[in-house]
Amino acid sequence: MANRFTALLAPLRHGLIVSCQAPPDSPLYDPEIIAAIAHTAVLRGAVAVRIDTPIHIEAVRRRVRVPIIGLWKRSFEGSEVYITPQFEQAKAIAQAGADVIAIDATRRPRPGGETVESIIQRIHAELDRPVMADVDTLESAIAAEQAGADLVGSTLYGYTAATRHLKPPSLELIAQMTEQLIVPVICEGGIASPQMAQQALASGAYAVVVGTAITGIDLQVKAYCAALTAQSIGIA
Repeated sequence: MANRFTALLAPLRHGLIVSCQAPPDSPLYDPEIIAAIAHTAVLRGAVAVRIDTPIHIEAVRRRVRVPIIGLWKRSFEGSEVYITPQFEQAKAIAQAGADVIAIDATRRPRPGGETVESIIQRIHAELDRPVMADVDTLESAIAAEQAGADLVGSTLYGYTAATRHLKPPSLELIAQMTEQLIVPVICEGGIASPQMAQQALASGAYAVVVGTAITGIDLQVKAYCAALTAQSIGIA
């Protein structure tokens, strides 16, 4: 990791990054609630937080001093890319206080015709921010590094047409990326326990992102309720 962002990214090494997000229809979606969740995560040891949308990033920035990995989920017709798909969103989350800009760096077409390389170059040149490339495959990871990404995360493994039949996390993918990439590799997606987080580090991850298992109250409650309902039907 030898670039001008080394000092910013160094504190992430072997640490926990907590993704503090909520569905738009959840009471937790309130920016001040997301900020409180992020603040709590930092007080308990998180080295960084991952936050969606400018308004939430602004609220979190007022509460924490650790790095914020910012993104903005936006959907556009004709493209499956939704994590910071365009430079416009990257600029907005940088202005809101994000220290690192997360983008979809899969090989899928982006809305507006931008390429992964072009958006990374603009983020570096115009926003002076490091880029976390969210990828789904080893090929995407290699291409993202070649395009200039400063971090590469396994965020989209299991969520694209090429990987939808696979279940995250893929510790094998983490090991492969660590072996073939120079930039730090971030394990994100499917980490459901502290033991799994340890396994991710053992596989070579620079840091581990955990979201649903810590902050995903909506999804966790739905999963428990669905399991109990299925059990009750079986008992009946």
